[in-house]
Order: sequence, then C-alpha cells, then structure tokens
Amino acid sequence: MTIAIAANSVPKPPADIIAGFRDAPTSIISDNLSRLPGAVGLRPFHRGAKLVGTAFTVRTRPGDNLAIHRALELVGPGDVIVVDGGGDETRALVGEIMKNIAQWRKAEGYVIDGAIRDVAAFAADDFPCFARAVIHRGPYKNGPGEINVPVTIGGSVISPGDIVVGDEDGVVSFPAAGAAALLEAVRAQMSREEETLKAIREGRYQGSYGKS
Repeated sequence: MTIAIAANSVPKPPADIIAGFRDAPTSIISDNLSRLPGAVGLRPFHRGAKLVGTAFTVRTRPGDNLAIHRALELVGPGDVIVVDGGGDETRALVGEIMKNIAQWRKAEGYVIDGAIRDVAAFAADDFPCFARAVIHRGPYKNGPGEINVPVTIGGSVISPGDIVVGDEDGVVSFPAAGAAALLEAVRAQMSREEETLKAIREGRYQGSYGKS
C-alpha cells in the first residue's frame, strides 16, 4: 500500500528559539498555552535527556510501521519523529534498530502514540523516546501511511514544523510562529517561580503562588 508524502522536510525555527526551550519545563510551557495543548498518556522511556525539536509527522495504520521506515529515509538534524499510531498498544512500532537509524540520521527523538519494544535499549540511552506502552509483538509493514500531515498524539494535534518539547513530565507542542512570544512568557514565569522558591527557603513566603 502507498505512503503519501506531503513534504520531504519541514521548516526549522531559528536556532536561538530551539536553544531557549531546552531550559524550559514542559509544565511551564503548558501553563502559558492556557494549559490546553499536550499529549496525554505518553511517558519517557529513555534515560532522561530533554527533547526539543521540530515535528516531522507520520500517520500509520495501527500496528504497522512501513510509513515510519519511509520517514527515516527523510528525517535529519532537528527533526522529532512524531508518530500517530492511533494509540494502539498491541504491536510495537519502533525498537532498538529503528532507534539507531534515527540517531544515525541525527534526528532529535521519537514521540509515538503507540507502543515500542527493546525497552532496555532505550532505557540505557539518552536518545529521547516518548511512547504509550511496551510490548514484544512486532509490527506489520504493509501500510498505508502519511508523512508530514497534521496528526493527533494523545489528544493533541501536532502539525509538521511545530516545536515539540518533552521532559520527565511529558510532551507539549506548539506552532513555531508564536514561539518567540511564548518563550518570553515562559522565562518570565520561570523567574517568578524561582523567586517564590527563594522566598520559601528564606521564610518570607506569603501565599503569592496561590494567586498566580
């Protein structure tokens, strides 16, 4: 079956924008997106590195990874491979070999609304992988699938070229167009929260956090 490719690559935001979000917790990014966007039900399976990059999206039939293999021929530096597997947990879409291919292509990591396997290989590595579940059963490779189209990941719509950030708390995404203003708001909240923590440590906290 065919794999439809809407675009072979995705536009990248300025490097300083991507760099700025490397220190930004997903929780604070979420707060400044009205606490609305963000994938539900995914968790990190890697050793702990931060995920920041640009969404290179894949939609595949549940339990089938042919489209992911095709995407791995196209991804490059800065790309986060975002896979809409329909939330299916009965077959793994990615394992150790596909992890290594993505690393070799210098992708930033995986976000998978579906299952993975070879979990020990992910746990021993800093290469980011967020997924829904683990299962030993392998995938079909029949298609169909789509590459670089809007996808749904854990209830969150992610479009090609969106910025994707992942950490221990989960995954959040947003359009690159508003990223500079969002980063400014995130940094302001980080500063306020650090001041609150300092006030608690110094014994002068007066309940300001509950009013923000």
